[in-house]
Amino acid sequence: MNEHVVPLSLYFRIAAALMVLLALTIGMAFVDLGEFNLVVAMTIAVVKAVLVILYFMHVRYSSRVTWVVASAAFFWLSILFVLTMTDFLSRS
Repeated sequence: MNEHVVPLSLYFRIAAALMVLLALTIGMAFVDLGEFNLVVAMTIAVVKAVLVILYFMHVRYSSRVTWVVASAAFFWLSILFVLTMTDFLSRS
């Protein structure tokens, strides 16, 4: 088995980035951007999810099969979000 050793400093940098994104998410809750509130919040959430998937779930250093499975799961999640948003936005 080919294992990749990740330096501990990388985990701290990713955790710090996640904390900054969390603060940004909280800050965005107090800013009124109109229709773009949802877009900004979902963009921040996707960036946080990608960081967690790539580094804390070790997908970045995994085999191509793991990449395919993780990508398929992320694609399926995006389909569910799109379907939910079409239902949400079509209501008055």
